[in-house]
Amino acid sequence: MDLLFEGAIKFKEENFLVYKELFENLKEGQNPHTLFVGCADSRVVPNLITNTLPGELFVVRNIANIVPPYREAEEYLATTSAIEYALEELKVENIIICGHSHCGGCAALHEEGHFESMPNVKNWLKLIEPVKEQVLALNPKNKAMRAYLTEQINIEKQIVNLFTYPKVKEKYLARTLNIYGWHYIIESGEVYNYDFKRHEFNLLKA
Repeated sequence: MDLLFEGAIKFKEENFLVYKELFENLKEGQNPHTLFVGCADSRVVPNLITNTLPGELFVVRNIANIVPPYREAEEYLATTSAIEYALEELKVENIIICGHSHCGGCAALHEEGHFESMPNVKNWLKLIEPVKEQVLALNPKNKAMRAYLTEQINIEKQIVNLFTYPKVKEKYLARTLNIYGWHYIIESGEVYNYDFKRHEFNLLKA
């Protein structure tokens, strides 16, 4: 904990001062241009990956960067409500669904009994069971290829789910809302962007 306390003090005394004027302006409210839906994995840091400042991204993170199909319900829907808020209240212009390499949630789909002691995690991952079926149908040659396909097909699946949210399809077709699927490679820093027409991921280049 000492490390965290020291970090908070250093932020206030050093890093905060660099952006003091920005934070002063942000006290009046937020106006992010992009909703970033990413995995809760500690190795995935949205502002670092996108090189953005505080106030630019509205971030939603969960295990395996899942976008549940839209529905209204009496129980508490954290991810769904956050996406709904970004669309209706913040009126974001862009949505990025970002998966990543070496994703534990995606890998767990192929490991029976892995989350037996974590019933809520196990139930959450039921949302992406269809991804497992698609991957196995492709008969991947090895475990690494299976992981790669699972991560990318999972991103495609979440894009499909995103279109179940109110007005998303209309805004996308009207070109007032941009939607991107990213596959971030942890060990190289590379980001592959989903091509909607070719249904493939292409490396982002300068």
